[in-house]
Amino acid sequence: MDMLPVDIAHGERLALGTDQIIVLATAEQTGGALFAGLVRMPPGGGPPVMHKHAPGEVYHVLEGEFAFYVGPPDGVVERVVVAAGQVMPLAGDTPHTIRNESDADAVAFVVHAPGAPMEGFSRAAAALATNGSPSMEAVLAIAAEHGIELLGPVPTTERA
Repeated sequence: MDMLPVDIAHGERLALGTDQIIVLATAEQTGGALFAGLVRMPPGGGPPVMHKHAPGEVYHVLEGEFAFYVGPPDGVVERVVVAAGQVMPLAGDTPHTIRNESDADAVAFVVHAPGAPMEGFSRAAAALATNGSPSMEAVLAIAAEHGIELLGPVPTTERA
């Protein structure tokens, strides 16, 4: 098990579309307990659809702001804007997505627990994207393989 500190400037980077994850702690390093990283999202970035997964997540926003869409895909979804210095916890199996709707990059320290499902998905999606834009069928297959249920586009929201 690698127990050395991570140099953020030279850490492993995973590209997911326009978003980037700098890996800070892997599931292997933490005995499966968590996967942690810095997520950098440019304006307009973020997962394209609502989704849910068993691991819980905690986002500590370090720069900029993120818009979280949280709630049932068949009901009213709440839009929550989280700015630098704020934390957004998401329980496992919570339908959600996250976007950068601002005009500047946004950065958050993110922890997923347990770590293996989200790390596995992130690595598989990044590998798939190295060959160009992946098909929706390929993304759906990778998501299903890692326990992520894609729920479709963001429905009508309530602002918070």
